[in-house]
Amino acid sequence: MNLISLDQSEYKMLHAKAYALEKRRLQIELLKLQEDVIKNNRKLCIVFEGRDTAGKSSAIKFFSEYLRPNNFNYVQLGIPSKWESSHWFQRWAKVLPNDGEISFLDRSWYTRAITEPIMGYCTENQYRTFMSRVNKWEESHIANNIEITKFYFSLSKDQQERRMNARKNSQLKYWKLSKNDEKIVTKWDAFTFYKEQMFSRTATEKSPWVKINSNNKMIGRLTALRYLLNKMDYENKKILKPVTWSKAISNYSATIEGVKFDNLTYEQFMIITKYSDDT
Repeated sequence: MNLISLDQSEYKMLHAKAYALEKRRLQIELLKLQEDVIKNNRKLCIVFEGRDTAGKSSAIKFFSEYLRPNNFNYVQLGIPSKWESSHWFQRWAKVLPNDGEISFLDRSWYTRAITEPIMGYCTENQYRTFMSRVNKWEESHIANNIEITKFYFSLSKDQQERRMNARKNSQLKYWKLSKNDEKIVTKWDAFTFYKEQMFSRTATEKSPWVKINSNNKMIGRLTALRYLLNKMDYENKKILKPVTWSKAISNYSATIEGVKFDNLTYEQFMIITKYSDDT
């Protein structure tokens, strides 16, 4: 099993100004990477998986904020048709990147490895067939010069509960909480079982899983983007050391439901952001 686990060790201390600085530095490098992708007709496929509220969508927004819009794709497929359900790999092959493109997948073909068997959306035979074929399917696309990166955003059970409650009570984000979300969060142990099966059987040397600690979404985004940039080769690449944060600084800020709290200590910041769905 080739599983790369990245925690928050590089970004233990974080305040708003330092976050903005690091975000800018990394996004500049990502734009360089995109320019290289366009120039050399590369094909990048970046998969974002994880439990609900882990921060997948916001991470993609963070990654793509300043990219050239004509050269990247945001992919979030809905409920599969009967044909798509029985032709799973063909469904996902259609959204893989073409030459000169980056595709960000907000969930991916790995829905069949976790969510579908848990919720009964696929048969046991479909699940087993997928698990037995997915590695070779990925390797065939890698051989066709598609560069695949698979991120799994991980969070604790209590953090998910806080975010779900924040989302449920939010006047701006309540719509993000579906009936399906409410059902699957009650199946934490089953999700864990299938997730570990996925890691064990599909984290290969050619296509490893990269697990991101996303209990703090802001730190999770920085960690994921830094990994991607360190992994990739591109023209004019600049290796950046992480900014050194200071716990003594008392100018942290956080926003909850549009209300901004300034001049927080680090301890106050960490408490408030646990209850915020904005971070």
